[in-house]
Amino acid sequence: MKRSRHNIISQILDICKTGAIKTRIVYQANLNFRTVNPYMNLLTKNNLIKVEKGKAVLYTTTEKGINLLNNIQEMDSQLTEL
Repeated sequence: MKRSRHNIISQILDICKTGAIKTRIVYQANLNFRTVNPYMNLLTKNNLIKVEKGKAVLYTTTEKGINLLNNIQEMDSQLTEL
C-alpha cells in the first residue's frame, strides 16, 4: 500500500529526533536515496530539521518539527478512533 506524504514526513521527523545520517533515514523509513532527497530538502527549507555538518552530515528535528510531528500523530490517533 502506498504511504501518504504526511506519513513519510512524520517518519522522517521521528527518526531525526535524536539525530540521524541520511543512510539511517533511508533504511528506517524504507525509502531510497532518490526519493528521500525531496523530503529532506522540503523539511530543511521549512526549518523542520536542521543540518549539522561534521564528520558526517547529521539531520536533527527542530522544535518546529517536533510540534508538527506531535500534530500529525494526534491527527492520526483521532482518525483511527473513528
